[in-house]
Amino acid sequence: MSNTTSGCPIHGGGAPSAGESIVAEEKAQLDFSNSMSYGDYLQIDTILGAQKPLSPTHDELLFIVQHQTSELWMKLMLHELTAAMAHIAQDDLPPAFKMLARVSKIMEQLVHAWDVLATMTPPEYTAMRPYLGQSSGFQSFQYRCIEFSLGNKNAAMLKPHAHAPERLALVHAAYEAPSLYDEALKLMARRGIAVPASHLQRDWTQPYTASPEVEAAWLQVYRDPKAHWDLYQLAEELTDLEDAFRLWRFRHVTTVERVIGFKRGTGGTGGVSYLRKMLDVVLFPEIWTLRTAL
Repeated sequence: MSNTTSGCPIHGGGAPSAGESIVAEEKAQLDFSNSMSYGDYLQIDTILGAQKPLSPTHDELLFIVQHQTSELWMKLMLHELTAAMAHIAQDDLPPAFKMLARVSKIMEQLVHAWDVLATMTPPEYTAMRPYLGQSSGFQSFQYRCIEFSLGNKNAAMLKPHAHAPERLALVHAAYEAPSLYDEALKLMARRGIAVPASHLQRDWTQPYTASPEVEAAWLQVYRDPKAHWDLYQLAEELTDLEDAFRLWRFRHVTTVERVIGFKRGTGGTGGVSYLRKMLDVVLFPEIWTLRTAL
């Protein structure tokens, strides 16, 4: 008969099971009283202790886990984006390609995460919504840093973080810095491709404005990809990234509409109406428009 401690069975004698024999044959380490374990390394107790539902509803845990895991993915996304931009600024493209490809894959994970949240029905969400107060994903400082790093600058989006100076500093730094696309254009100019000065020396806090001259610069790359192979590959990495970002946004708006309909968001926006407007934002416009001109 087995004894149990905290719900985990411990073998109480007799012949070892097949599983126990395999563990013994593999000489797996089982005693972690004096060494770092998996849970220690990942700080599992801290992570699993961070879900603190405020309502009595069963489904709030899903809502919390969904958004906490998304924030972890966004942390990794920012880590990769920041490093990719630094490599592009240093004319070191191979590592940047790997990092940008990883960002696109992270966005795929975030797209599929909406499938899980979409299992929450309108009555289930309505039961827990009063406990959210004014909190909203609209206020995610990491998401704002991602949008700013991708060029969607908006001074109004600094205000939700004014109460938290450390977070505000991070968002403000992304707001004032050149975006990923700005770095790509500066790289093209360094490679001798004509990019207008208005797009190389400008106020980085302003939203990007599409330019026929920039489209002509990208067309030069696309019309002779062999001569500009790494720039051509960079453009396609940017295309992949924006494609994935659009899917992420689209899946967000459809999930919100499915769960709350056209109610206003907890953060004060119009909810679905606001999210639909965001679908029209184009991050790297000339990389898309050049396809018509080819």
